[in-house]
Amino acid sequence: MRPCFFRAMAEPAKSTREPKASKFTQQELRAYRPVLTPFKVALAYLALGLVLIPIGAVCISASRRVHEVSHRYDNHASCLPSGAETVEEKSAAMQIADRNGTCRLMIVMQEDMEPPIYVYYGLEGYHQNHRRYVKSRNDEQLAGEDGGDMKKCKPKLYQHAGNNSRDQESRLINPCGLTAWSFFNDTFSFERNSQRIEMSEKGIAWKSDIDYLFGDHEPQNFNNEPQFRGGGQINGNVNEDEHFIVWMRNAWLPKFRKLYGVIHDPISEGDELIVTIENLYNTYLFGGKKRIILSTTTWLGGENKFIGYVYLVTGGVSLVMAFVYLILHLQFPRDLGDERFLSWKRRTW
Repeated sequence: MRPCFFRAMAEPAKSTREPKASKFTQQELRAYRPVLTPFKVALAYLALGLVLIPIGAVCISASRRVHEVSHRYDNHASCLPSGAETVEEKSAAMQIADRNGTCRLMIVMQEDMEPPIYVYYGLEGYHQNHRRYVKSRNDEQLAGEDGGDMKKCKPKLYQHAGNNSRDQESRLINPCGLTAWSFFNDTFSFERNSQRIEMSEKGIAWKSDIDYLFGDHEPQNFNNEPQFRGGGQINGNVNEDEHFIVWMRNAWLPKFRKLYGVIHDPISEGDELIVTIENLYNTYLFGGKKRIILSTTTWLGGENKFIGYVYLVTGGVSLVMAFVYLILHLQFPRDLGDERFLSWKRRTW
């Protein structure tokens, strides 16, 4: 009797309760389920085309109101190094530290230009988007902070010292890197009908760059050896030279322009504009081109017809698609949801 008693006590009692029903139920919310009928699709394409085409026309009209003057000056007779004919001779002449690189370019204005007139320098054949060029910088150092991987600045990390490799820390370049070392150093000034035109060189850089990306510190060992220099020197502290800050924002394409200054005086049609240029930046070494560009702006910005053409082309294609869908719907009508057109109900034999 004992074993049976213990066996009965060990077996769990079976519950006679029914499982409780779940407290969660399926919720039904209202939703809009559009049925894309051929007529609705044609109507949507038609509306899209009627909206985009006027926007494109407005953008092109705004772009045509921009007046722009562009002149290449690196191949101008007065800007070429004297006595240099080949590319190698021109490049070697540009490396002379005490060379007089001043040249004058006369531009006869063909149209009126109202202020503000933005002055740009343009470079062509210059690959600022090269991977090694982009990575050769130290953002912590530019911001005036300690830290960061200084090796990223190679090959422009230490000042050249011949065969002497001691005291590297005292020869650390600040700011270092290829981007800073190749700082553009041509200068421009303007005269209109023998009268000097004032040009503002402040306010050309992004305020966020000045406040957050570049620190208030002095450059050290920066382009102070003419025979090894890559470009110009920084005027004042790093965050005070806006030309340097503009240069440090790398361009995406090998043909680009960067803002140099702003002219706040109007220029009339027929005026003789004399541009005095310090031709110092050596583009002959890699076969590059340099330009001076004057441009006005509209509410859309500078001259940019591409945006307007994109709107026009997209709107035109939308109108064509609208008429194609409408014609096909009228030519081959069918009931919505007709099961005869289901693939598994068609006869394939």
